[in-house]
Amino acid sequence: METEIHYIRIGISYYKMVKKPLASGDYLTMLSSWSVECIKQDHGRDYLSVIPKYDGFCFVPSHLNYKRIVGNFYNRYYPFTHKAQFGNPLKTLEYLEHIFGEQLELGLDYLKILLEMPMQVLPILCLVSTERNTGKTTFLNLIKAIFGDNMTINTNEDFRSNFNSEWAQKVVIGVDETFLERREDSERLKNLSTATSYKAEAKGQDRQEIEFFGKFILCSNNEDNFVMIDPKETRYWVRRIPVLEKENQSLLAELKNEIPFLIHYLVNRKLSTTKQSRMWFTHQQIETAALKTLKRQNRNKLETEIAQILLSIADVKEVDEVKFCVGDIQDWLLKKGFRNHDSTTIRRVLQSIWGLKPAANSNSYTQYKIGSDGTIYESTQKGRYFTLSMNAIEKVNDS
Repeated sequence: METEIHYIRIGISYYKMVKKPLASGDYLTMLSSWSVECIKQDHGRDYLSVIPKYDGFCFVPSHLNYKRIVGNFYNRYYPFTHKAQFGNPLKTLEYLEHIFGEQLELGLDYLKILLEMPMQVLPILCLVSTERNTGKTTFLNLIKAIFGDNMTINTNEDFRSNFNSEWAQKVVIGVDETFLERREDSERLKNLSTATSYKAEAKGQDRQEIEFFGKFILCSNNEDNFVMIDPKETRYWVRRIPVLEKENQSLLAELKNEIPFLIHYLVNRKLSTTKQSRMWFTHQQIETAALKTLKRQNRNKLETEIAQILLSIADVKEVDEVKFCVGDIQDWLLKKGFRNHDSTTIRRVLQSIWGLKPAANSNSYTQYKIGSDGTIYESTQKGRYFTLSMNAIEKVNDS
């Protein structure tokens, strides 16, 4: 039994390799801090001399050419457990065609890049459908089975939590049943998708800046607004997943059995694309109808929110037109309890979509503010305001 116990010393601290049981029945392999006194009590003082000693931790992702020790540093990236084996991953290719459809070649490129170039930035892959039995969660579980302890499947709250040490050093971060509707959620997700470093934080420990190589896979039953996305956003690859033709309770087990065949297939398959952007693929390559729908729904919701507030102001104050600046709209949205939209997005609605132009110069105008009790009151301010007539407001509100 004792040969199975694995301790290491990093600098002056001792750690034990432990397997933490998960609710899913799987285990999370992790290093747990261990006191030298406990080791001596359990194994005797002489045992300390045989414990491997390293100068520190490093984080070097690799699957096909993995090294646990780099220099005299202990690699916190976990070993890749699968061995390529010649065979036909027929079931897996059929399933991947279900997931990626007409973009199957891009999907296979995505998996090959994950396998062979884990440090390469990739788009935020989103699998969405309002229908059940589509195989979205199965995809997350398949990727988890392939990349093991180097992937984690989170909840929305895990992603939002300040304590991120359990997922900050994973090559793939999945979020099931995604609903990240707040502006700060989407901004964090966008920033992380292209980040090369990140500040990891664990309970009771100081934040530490680490190298970050995480790729995000989101699954959601909400097709229209599971995440906020701007009209010109290029980091998302959104696929609407249809219902599986046949229900197969053993599908995941069959896919897991073919993992060695899939690894062999991917290694020997040539990429169908070359690197065209920091996320490898171009926006045009990964653009889908589902992505356009998501953008349209996000845009329409913001337009509706602004139009309804403008209509309410015009009605209450009995005016034929309303003058306002972008900052006024931000204040109105916050007072009404809507998420905090940035000025760029609001300006895009006003100018690009509604076709409004701000005043040429900074002039005085009647500013409308909304009190905490919902009361609308006036003040005089100066700014390059926009003007919208009552008729125009009603048209926007009805569109």
